[in-house]
Amino acid sequence: MREQTVGASGLRVSRLGLGTSTWTTVDGAQSVLRRFLNAGGTLVDVNPDNEAIVGPVLSIADRSRLVISAGAGVNPALPLGRRVDCSRRSLMAHLDQTLNNLGTDYIDLWSVGYWDTRTPAAEVADTLDWAVRTGRVRYAGVRSYTAWQLAVAAAEAEIPLVAAQTEYSLLMRRAEEELIPAAQHLGVGVFAGAPLAQGVLTGKYRTNIPKDSRGASADRNAEVQGYLDARASIIVEALVTAAAGLKATPAAVAVAWAREKVTAVIVGARTPEQWDEIYTSEDLTVPRAIRAALDDISL
Repeated sequence: MREQTVGASGLRVSRLGLGTSTWTTVDGAQSVLRRFLNAGGTLVDVNPDNEAIVGPVLSIADRSRLVISAGAGVNPALPLGRRVDCSRRSLMAHLDQTLNNLGTDYIDLWSVGYWDTRTPAAEVADTLDWAVRTGRVRYAGVRSYTAWQLAVAAAEAEIPLVAAQTEYSLLMRRAEEELIPAAQHLGVGVFAGAPLAQGVLTGKYRTNIPKDSRGASADRNAEVQGYLDARASIIVEALVTAAAGLKATPAAVAVAWAREKVTAVIVGARTPEQWDEIYTSEDLTVPRAIRAALDDISL
């Protein structure tokens, strides 16, 4: 698997990152991780909700081979309006908990999970600096920030921010407007989260909602429903047509398309078979004419 340097830093990551949000059992996830590592993958993105499972899974790997990316400052279990807390107290506590859950002494890339209107940007930046200077964290970044928020955070930080993670796919291209250009200007790498739009870009929701899919889950149905509209249907059909012409799967084409403008693409895989399908994107280049057609139809 090919590696990319992250922004203007020396951090190197596999351009296909492995997401952990769909992991539900240790044994199943370890099978996926083994396939990922055997393919040369290094970047593992940790979901805060899933750290209790992720820790035992990662124990099978040589820690020095992994680039663990984790976020802090957001607790989805809390009621709306109280989920974001990026105060120094909260971030420090979250970091200690993550290190404990994952059974590691350090996080390779630690990111503030969301812009907190109640915490001064200088306090957030100072906490990131502290985490790096104490050795608990190797590099710092942000998640779900807009372009102006990234610029403010970068200006406040004493150490460089190296990465900004954001949702980016054929169905969600907002990052192209300002965030990606701003990140390039600031020397910050961009990680694309949800490049398959919660599985919608695999094409499996074209006719119905499969029983074993996220759309069939009471907990995650809302994530999928947000993409199941008329615009999405048109884009998915175009993607399926493009994939047929390239003798590839829609998922592989969607990942290869997203990869062109970012440093790394974070893709979740619940089974080894899902990972194998995603991995086929590594050797896939979307021809210019097909890319232009997908660009036009997804604007």
